[in-house]
Amino acid sequence: MTTKKIPMRMCTGCREMKPKKELIRIVKTVDGEIALDFTGKLNGRGAYVCKNKECLEKIRKSNALSRAFQTAVDGQIYDKLGMELDSIEQ
Repeated sequence: MTTKKIPMRMCTGCREMKPKKELIRIVKTVDGEIALDFTGKLNGRGAYVCKNKECLEKIRKSNALSRAFQTAVDGQIYDKLGMELDSIEQ
């Protein structure tokens, strides 16, 4: 019996490869809107972030999402992500 392959993705903050289920996906839709994708199934370009505050601060300081999506990312996305991380940690 073979083992099931686990999809791996790279965190844009710490640049480590981790299982997809352990990361939060941020997606740039076809319309150019940037949103958090908790299902992992929205259409568009995706970037992944670890579920910890250190990686959130790294991507905020280095503008990693703006580079990943090749467009300016509003600060509200970082705020939404911060609130989501707070709810996960509690």
